[in-house]
Amino acid sequence: MVSVPKLKLNNGAEIPCFGLGTWRSKPGEVQEAVKHAIDVGYRHFDCARFYENEAEIGEAIREKMQEGVVKREDIFVTSKLWCTNMRPDLVEPTLKMTLSDLGLDYLDLYLVHWPCAFKEGDSLMPEDPNNKGKVLFSDVDYVDTWKAMEEVYKKGLAKSIGISNFNKKQVTRLLQSAKVVPAVNQIECHPYLNQKKLTEFCKSKGIHIVGYSPLATPDRPWAKPTDPVLTEEPIIKGIAAKHGKTPAQVIFRYIIQLGVVPIPKSTNKSRIAENINVFDFELTSGEMAKMDTLDCDGRAHCLTFAIGHPNYPFNDDY
Repeated sequence: MVSVPKLKLNNGAEIPCFGLGTWRSKPGEVQEAVKHAIDVGYRHFDCARFYENEAEIGEAIREKMQEGVVKREDIFVTSKLWCTNMRPDLVEPTLKMTLSDLGLDYLDLYLVHWPCAFKEGDSLMPEDPNNKGKVLFSDVDYVDTWKAMEEVYKKGLAKSIGISNFNKKQVTRLLQSAKVVPAVNQIECHPYLNQKKLTEFCKSKGIHIVGYSPLATPDRPWAKPTDPVLTEEPIIKGIAAKHGKTPAQVIFRYIIQLGVVPIPKSTNKSRIAENINVFDFELTSGEMAKMDTLDCDGRAHCLTFAIGHPNYPFNDDY
């Protein structure tokens, strides 16, 4: 079983520096994936209300606790506040629904999923009837959402709080009024989009970076046949051959050495075990520099349905 090192967050809490992502992990598959992940050494699980699979994830964690494989304090569970629940009075009830689904008393980390608020209601994606493919926006300000996040933190419902997909300007604005500095900013991060500028800026403010889509989500439904595939890049394949590792393992190692916590998603048992096996080798400074040359601002997740929102985060350089 792999032992995963931990990083200290700005409030003294510790986060395992490798985790399992669960976006698009299907019902019926995610429960077995999480149980297997725990067996091979994963202790960090990245969830979200938007993924609609938290009940199964919670069931898997409970099974492993009942078996005596792990205790609650061994596991680091993240969830996220969805865009339709950003109104301050909705933050705590929404978090409590997530806790109920997961069967937990507290979260280790709770994130504001995006800086853009959508129209409140039962639909996770409230579609604009006059503009197919676009969602209806809400005028809730993430600064006000953050005040409610600070309250659930004070109550111990979340041991740490943070943000996701916030750009430099949005982080700066949030910090002007925040009483609690976000512990984490979770952003897309991989060699095509290595996020060095935003990582450096956030770290200067005491904010750790967790990186989602570390393989640039090759199975994303909107990928074009002509889009490059990260694991097929000759630079990465060459480095992988030299270390006797897979291209994916080299990519995860690169992200870790950037000081970012990767959270690759998989429900494939052998892949889950392979992915975490990245703590027995290091990339040289020359190999890191070669990997850096792949950066091309190649964002896989553009949140196109929220373009036009006043807080859309990807109009800025970083």
